[in-house]
Amino acid sequence: MKRITIQGIAGCFHETAAHGSFPGEEVEVLPCVSFDEQFARMAADAELLGVAAIENTIAGSLLPNHELLRRSTLAVIGEYKLRISHVLAALPGQRVTDIREVHSHPIALMQCGEYLKARPAMKVVERDDTAGSAREIAGQRLAGTAAICGAEAAELYGLEILERGIETNKHNFTRFLVLADRSRAAEFTDPARTDKASLVFTLPHAQGSLSKVLTLLSFYGINLTKIQSLPIIGREWEYRFYVDVTFDDPMRYRQAVDAARPLTSDFRILGEYAEYPNPEI
Repeated sequence: MKRITIQGIAGCFHETAAHGSFPGEEVEVLPCVSFDEQFARMAADAELLGVAAIENTIAGSLLPNHELLRRSTLAVIGEYKLRISHVLAALPGQRVTDIREVHSHPIALMQCGEYLKARPAMKVVERDDTAGSAREIAGQRLAGTAAICGAEAAELYGLEILERGIETNKHNFTRFLVLADRSRAAEFTDPARTDKASLVFTLPHAQGSLSKVLTLLSFYGINLTKIQSLPIIGREWEYRFYVDVTFDDPMRYRQAVDAARPLTSDFRILGEYAEYPNPEI
């Protein structure tokens, strides 16, 4: 059995991603209140795996998770993309016109911004978790209150779905990273399928420093799929760069990494992996 930590409770999108990453396998999902707790729990037990959101096509990158990963002893062993569709759910018998408050995670609320903007009578209340909002409404029998959550959470906690697909953009996807202790990463990755890597490095505050690295990656035929910069606290105008790349030729990728190291500082490979297929996408 694979024991997988997630942020959130039963019925949340992280749980869906955890099961989707290992279809047909026996999985025990271990809920955590926060990502900080999740990473701490994995640090204390190298046998645990983890699934953590890293970016969303609407909300963008989850910047704190980049830093949690960098500071950890974990490695990325895979990625899983999940289509995110939100529903409005409330106690059975409620109607949309009865709803005065809407509870959900801030990102979910943002993803449903146009729906909520068109209904100013609904007061928006931020909560820690989408599924947690559904559980709270069901457990406390909160009339006039609805949750924005996934359909699975609504059904799990016995809420009635009032409206489906209320997210603003129907091309709403979240990318999850599958994580393992670095000492065990090789158990879960297949070199024959590996075609993606997540890298992190810093650059000197000098003209053209980033351009040199990007030109080098292009020279070796490495495809840059994402670049995210974060300022380095205490070092004015210096930045840490998180880069995702894909490659067809592992040897050329290795050559690119070896060539990039002298141009950077604090260079680390956060993981070399493949995407876990999602047949629904």
